[in-house]
Amino acid sequence: MAAAAGLVAAVAAALGALLMAPGLSQPDGQGAPGPRGGAAAAERRRSGRMDQALLLVRNELPAPGLNLAARSGSCHQCLYQFLAFVPPSNESLRKPGTASVMVDTQHPLTLLLNSSVGDRDLCKIQYHFGEFGNYSLVVKTLSTSNQTVSCDLIINEGPINSYLPILFAFLVYVGILALLIAGRLLMKIDTVRNWVYKKLNPRATDRMINSELGSPTTTDSINCDPAPQSWSSGSRQRLRSLDTFRGLSLVIMVFVNYGGGKYWFFKHESWNGLTVADLVFPWFVFIMGTSIALALGSMLRWGSSKWKVLRKIIWRSFVLILLGIIVVNPNYCLGPLSWDNLRIPGVLQRLGFTYLVVAALELLFTRADSGTWEGRFPALQDILPYWPQWIFILVLETIWLCLTFLLPVPDCPRGYLGPGGIGDFGKYPNCTGGAAGYIDRLLLGEKHMYQHPSSAVIYQSTMPYDPEGILGTINSIVMAFLGLQAGKITLFYKDQPKQIMSRFTIWGIVMGVISAILTKCSKEEGFIPINKNLWSISYVTTMSCFAFILLLLIYYLVDVKKWWSGAPFLYPGMNSILVYTGHQVFANYFPFKWKMQDSQSHAEHLTQNLTATTLWVIISYILYRKRIFWKI
Repeated sequence: MAAAAGLVAAVAAALGALLMAPGLSQPDGQGAPGPRGGAAAAERRRSGRMDQALLLVRNELPAPGLNLAARSGSCHQCLYQFLAFVPPSNESLRKPGTASVMVDTQHPLTLLLNSSVGDRDLCKIQYHFGEFGNYSLVVKTLSTSNQTVSCDLIINEGPINSYLPILFAFLVYVGILALLIAGRLLMKIDTVRNWVYKKLNPRATDRMINSELGSPTTTDSINCDPAPQSWSSGSRQRLRSLDTFRGLSLVIMVFVNYGGGKYWFFKHESWNGLTVADLVFPWFVFIMGTSIALALGSMLRWGSSKWKVLRKIIWRSFVLILLGIIVVNPNYCLGPLSWDNLRIPGVLQRLGFTYLVVAALELLFTRADSGTWEGRFPALQDILPYWPQWIFILVLETIWLCLTFLLPVPDCPRGYLGPGGIGDFGKYPNCTGGAAGYIDRLLLGEKHMYQHPSSAVIYQSTMPYDPEGILGTINSIVMAFLGLQAGKITLFYKDQPKQIMSRFTIWGIVMGVISAILTKCSKEEGFIPINKNLWSISYVTTMSCFAFILLLLIYYLVDVKKWWSGAPFLYPGMNSILVYTGHQVFANYFPFKWKMQDSQSHAEHLTQNLTATTLWVIISYILYRKRIFWKI
């Protein structure tokens, strides 16, 4: 069920929008009446832009005119942005001055009207406009004696409900899931199963898909999505929950990379905070660390030397980084790739380097046997034997904190964590990302960084900023190391699911408490806010909290109770590099993309993005049946 987790996260908003959709209002003699009905909605889509509404300002005041400015509710401590000048009314003709503007509908807006002479504020209105809605803002005098001014917002034509496509898609996938469950229940009936096998003559692989044996055995290897072996060296069973978790993260990542239906909550947060798109990359890094712990132990138990394993680690890291720079580099959209505009950081590059550090660190201290530790504190047997690793990670985090808060950045306050642009009331327009942005610009050069950061839309920042930059890679290493800890838990407490689940729960609570302290349980006012662009430590602890809890649930359902096979996320999870690279390379090819009839329709974008994501799930399923797994 492609992108199901993202859709579930948005269903509440869809239902709320269905119940709270604005009604139509047209007071006599006011506003600008417009066409009604479905044809009107189609006409508005053709004439307007997605996530925008039309606002007509009517000024019934005499000279001077008015200035209209706005500030987005998602823009923290931002300057008001000028929208339009509204001329004064013509008293002789009794004709009000008018101006029309397009306003954003993704977030609530604060509108500010003031006099063009003297800069006197007349009114301030907070409102969340609806997509393709038609509104009027009428400014008039209520009392000439004390010059009281009223500002009335009128709905000329109600907006469309842009969340209906999400609700419809969710119901479609739920229906497909119900049919699959019904089919599986029917297959448990001997008569039906024998008849189907007789007609279709399936291969052994088909029967294995829904069996308890798990996925096909692969060769002992370690990479960014290694095939984790079982806890006992003699078994050939896999932890399906790890593949399922990895596949879930990958499916949502593919969906949001394709556009997420052009909904704002399927895009990365402009700066501080979280959206659905901000969840998946750190989860992928986390499960990579978990897989490293299982795969390394397996290889060493099978007699591979540490030098041989280290060579494989270095090679696979190099291939990942090379794939990221050469194959999926986003600067191909600028023309033929050359060193002048080559983006050096990237998702695969960060995965490769993070994998290199964490796998090498684990290789240095891991043992071929993962038996019970005979120390003074057996409850900490997955931590205390590896105290040098923890010291290394703490030193890395200290480096991140020192560079972030103590490094002098030209023309910027020390320890600045903001987006620059119009944020912080426009005081630091060229300080995007503080030390993190400065280090990248200094070491990589502006042309070798990401040119369109998410902060540019809301905060109107102009400086290049790379969300996969150098400084943030330190915290991605910390994220993978926490995933490595989850892998050690499964090794040290093998055949003890209650112990594993209790440890996951404890780690999730600990990470959650640390996040609550760092953020003060707020989006903007914490010591270190949650920020995906910076990969702040609070972002890492928050995503680790979610990862431990989610892995706990999947492990319980898939590997303990076996109530869920892991499908369909299991299949892309076992071919993650192929799916990720393929969805990037073929993103603009049919059937993953086609020319839309109405590019301003969320429904068409959502259909296209869900179709493309579902196709990759189907492709991974076919490869699974044919036992084709791309390992590097």
